[in-house]
Amino acid sequence: MNKTKRKIFETSMKLFAEKGYEATSIEEITATVGVAKGTLYYHFSSKEEIFNFLIEEGIKLLQNSIDIKTAKFSNYIDKIKAIILIQIKIVVKYEDLITILLTQFWGKEVRNQVCKKHILSYIYKIEHIVQEGIEKGEIKKGNPQVIASEIYGLIGSSLVYKIRSNEEIDIMKLYKEFEKTIIEGLRVK
Repeated sequence: MNKTKRKIFETSMKLFAEKGYEATSIEEITATVGVAKGTLYYHFSSKEEIFNFLIEEGIKLLQNSIDIKTAKFSNYIDKIKAIILIQIKIVVKYEDLITILLTQFWGKEVRNQVCKKHILSYIYKIEHIVQEGIEKGEIKKGNPQVIASEIYGLIGSSLVYKIRSNEEIDIMKLYKEFEKTIIEGLRVK
């Protein structure tokens, strides 16, 4: 991604998170980035395309991080622990992206459906890991769909915690709390 496209990407993400998709205009994006409309349209054909690119890149980031980290472990509890830690780190580093994902998940517009599709594909990836862990006897029996949704829900919980605490998140401290409540509940005793 070249420098201008990255600046459009990052500015749009910040504006969409702060003001919402509807309230953010192309004019505001170009003014904030400091480029002409023609330059923006050279990289993206519409605001909708910027939004879709944001969501696709964000979910790719999550999924690639999960793939790389979970491949390092043979134990499924360790894979789930890696997912939880990655999700907390993503919230800390990409709060605006997470805000967009969580706010645009609901609704009937095309962008809401695109967002929902990508989030559900990510949750399905977690569900698959949970299902394999249950089948191998490493994760307590339960509904993999519910468990995967709970694990994904940690993203929202982390963001709410960050907002409420009004300070920087201590990633490892928050991870240890989730480990006590989530991971211990999944362990086969």
